[in-house]
Amino acid sequence: MERDSQLKLYGLVAEQLKEAHAKVRGLQVTEGVRMALSRKLLVITAAAKHDLPDAARRLDRLMKDLDEGRFPEDH
Repeated sequence: MERDSQLKLYGLVAEQLKEAHAKVRGLQVTEGVRMALSRKLLVITAAAKHDLPDAARRLDRLMKDLDEGRFPEDH
């Protein structure tokens, strides 16, 4: 049963990552901000391989930040 819930979470995180990438591509932000957001998504993707629940939490926080217009600073 635990395996089924793990697979369901993988599917959910994969779908949310896909949506997050599309959202980042569609943002009207500087290239530096877009790169910072893309790096965050790559880190979350890598984390999902080792700690799926943590990756899901990170992704939820990132999506909330995006929805509320909070972006990393452009350096």
